[in-house]
Order: sequence, then C-alpha cells, then structure tokens
Amino acid sequence: MDIWKYFDITHREHVFCNPMSVEKFEELIALLRLEPGAKVLEIATGKGEFILRLAERYKIEGTGLDISQFHIADAQKKCKERLPDARLTFLVMDGADYKPDKPESFDLVACIGASWIYGGHKETLKALKEMAAPGSWVVVGEPYWRHEPAAEYLKATGEDRSMFGLHYENAQAGQELGLELVYTIVSSPDDWDRYEALQWYAAVEWAAGHPDDPDAGEVLERVRDNRANYLRWGRETVGWSVYVFKKDGVAANNGHPYQG
Repeated sequence: MDIWKYFDITHREHVFCNPMSVEKFEELIALLRLEPGAKVLEIATGKGEFILRLAERYKIEGTGLDISQFHIADAQKKCKERLPDARLTFLVMDGADYKPDKPESFDLVACIGASWIYGGHKETLKALKEMAAPGSWVVVGEPYWRHEPAAEYLKATGEDRSMFGLHYENAQAGQELGLELVYTIVSSPDDWDRYEALQWYAAVEWAAGHPDDPDAGEVLERVRDNRANYLRWGRETVGWSVYVFKKDGVAANNGHPYQG
C-alpha cells in the first residue's frame, strides 16, 4: 500500500507525529524566542503543528515541506482555520530537493524525525547548517540507542545498528560541525507509549470504519507487528531526543554567547 496513506491512517490521533509530548514541544517553542518576521524552514513538517505554533507565538514567516500529500493537506487546513493571515507556505515535496533562494538565510531550520531524507543524522545537520543564518537555530529530532540492540530486534524490524547513534553521539555530531548544543529535550517512556499506542488505536478505529478498503488487512497486520516489536524490545532499546543547536552560538575567541 501507499506508505503515506499508512502514515496518515496511523497518525490521525497525533498532534505531533513523533514521540514527544505537546507540553515538551511548548517548552521548546518558548525557548526559541524568535523575532516577529523571523524566517523559518521546517523539513518534514508533518501536519505542520510545530511551525503553526511558532507562527501563533512569534508571527514568523515560514515554509513547511513534506512528501506526504495527506499531511500537507492537514497542515493547510489547520493554517486556514487558525492563522488565515499568516505568512506560511506548505509544499508537497521531498525536503532533499529543496533549494533556498540564497544560503544561510533562515533564522530557524528544523528537521524533526526525518533524517533519512539526507541519509542520516550528521548529514541532516550539515544540510540544515548550510541553510541557517549565522546566530540562528538548528533543531533536529532523532532516535538513539539506549543500549546495544538485540540481534532479534534488528532482525524483526529490518533495522541496522548503524542507523542510530548513542545519545552522546547524536549531540557530538552537531558540535563536530561547529554547531553549539544549547539544549536537549528527551522523550520519556510515557511519551513513547503514547506515540506508539495512538497508532494502534487509530489503525483499529480506521479499519472498523473502512471494512471494505483493500488496505485494511495490511494496515492492521503492520501495526500488530510493530506493536509486538515495540513491547518486546523497542520500548527499552530506543530513545528519542530533540537536539537544539545554535549556529556560531559561542564565539571561539572569548567564550561569550553569540550576539546576532
């Protein structure tokens, strides 16, 4: 079945399409302290909730990109309902294909939970850094291994040990590129449980309402497999964090915070 249809079905109950609570996202948004008119780019915006809340709080100008036509339709609908006059643009496209009008032009660049777009966490940070203005924010969300994954877990999920790093390695990747790590927000087991369980709930509810859909059986089968892998191994094995970096955040010569 269409993978984006599957994600649309399984994420219908989510506010944010990743394992982070709404309260923690509000904490992050409050810390960013953007100026009115600040330019924001979000790669893999999902339903657009992050950039919409930034616009509600700071009156930013923003662009949200996502390859899912379903998610972009949701984002556009919410924008029309909540912020009809906002300077926000939502586009259906692969984030890797996006080229800004000029480099280093955004006050905040984010890619929360979709580093596969650029081929990995460090490659994502490198791509975002090139689009971020000096003194701006680079925000990424990324899984990490809480401990070495069991071979049975990797086999069951088709994942590879090299797909993720440790929490320390994710943080260090940005600093190796000259970005200053200023904050992390780490998901709790409760955050993960909510994210995963809402998918089980959404799939069952959707299937009950669409018994004649040819994809109903596959949706339920995939969700049940994911549920078993999560409960048996994933909950104790994989963590999640949002990493907040500042480009040129600390001047190398004196150690004082960057004054943009």
